[in-house]
Amino acid sequence: MIKPTSRNALTLGLAQLLAWGSSYYLPAMLALPMGRDLGLSNSVVFSAFSWALIVSALLGPAAGSAIDRYGGRRILMLSSVLFAAGLGLMSQAQGAVSLFLAWTLMGIGMASGLYEGAFATVVQLYGRQARGPITGITLLGGLASTVAWPVSAWLELNHGWRQACLCWAAVHLLINLPLYSGLIRPADQAEATESGSEQPQHEGETLAPTQQTRAALLLSLIFALTWFISTAMAAHLPRLLQSQGIDLGTALLLGSLIGPAQVAGRLLEYTVLRHVHPLLSARMAGAMHPLGALLFLLAGAPLGALFALLHGAGNGILTIAKGVLPLVLFGPQGYGLRQGLLMAPARFAQALAPLAFALALDHWGGQALWLSAALGGLSLCALLALPSPKRPG
Repeated sequence: MIKPTSRNALTLGLAQLLAWGSSYYLPAMLALPMGRDLGLSNSVVFSAFSWALIVSALLGPAAGSAIDRYGGRRILMLSSVLFAAGLGLMSQAQGAVSLFLAWTLMGIGMASGLYEGAFATVVQLYGRQARGPITGITLLGGLASTVAWPVSAWLELNHGWRQACLCWAAVHLLINLPLYSGLIRPADQAEATESGSEQPQHEGETLAPTQQTRAALLLSLIFALTWFISTAMAAHLPRLLQSQGIDLGTALLLGSLIGPAQVAGRLLEYTVLRHVHPLLSARMAGAMHPLGALLFLLAGAPLGALFALLHGAGNGILTIAKGVLPLVLFGPQGYGLRQGLLMAPARFAQALAPLAFALALDHWGGQALWLSAALGGLSLCALLALPSPKRPG
């Protein structure tokens, strides 16, 4: 019989896979036919998507506070309704105004319906024992592009982009909404801490109040830098590799390594690294992108695969760190609001990344990788500067 903790992690992981696939990963497959049908340029369609990210950044703290106050189950259910409404409106779009309105609704849903909302929900359920469920959620959620891209492409090819949006809207109402409604609240604290004697060594550690402001600023910087790098690589990796002299077929092959590497990194976190302090595993992960980028820049194409694997694995573990580090450093109290505040700069960086890195590629070609390497190095320095929590007393 599946334990309630594992069931909740599976439930949220599947729902996150579908939520990410029908929002963040939607434009990759539908933007071109959408723009062609509406008479809009690709840049306008992606501007609407960037606007949704900005909306989610602005509303993230309020969404997190609502989870703290009303419970994650209700807010996640509401996010499914918002996603369905946004996708339904998108399917009826007739121009730029209605498209932006649809993505505004999507942005409101994204503020509470993606990882931050799911992480806040399991922290509310399991407190400091939420590291395992957070990792489980990202294991499934990390497959979003792998599942959603071919599904969206098939729907668009056979039924058109409008029907594809309606199908994804139905997924939120018929699958995600029931999944969220079925979340199980632990009957007592003993059930919430099923691991018993296997609690992690950092359990009960606290960050001194005088260190919390510094830690919050550093975490905001770390999250913004890592999300900028992740989004820039997701948008431009094939072009970046080609700028380094790699042919298109090989570039696509190397890019395909990132998804499995992310899953491998999260499996490593779930098995081996779960026994070490989350701050140590985050620092190890933070070193992977700048190390891989430097090796690739110095050695060229022969180390392209190593760069892709290191970037993917590091990004996979850092996704978990975004949920776990605020819990470890500040504790579970007020986690939702704090997570919304910490991730707001990351959402803005995410919205800026595709355009900013495209300009870097235009000016510097393959040498633009020095930019992401430098940002990754800065993020690593910030991780190293984070104060370590101490046990009370």
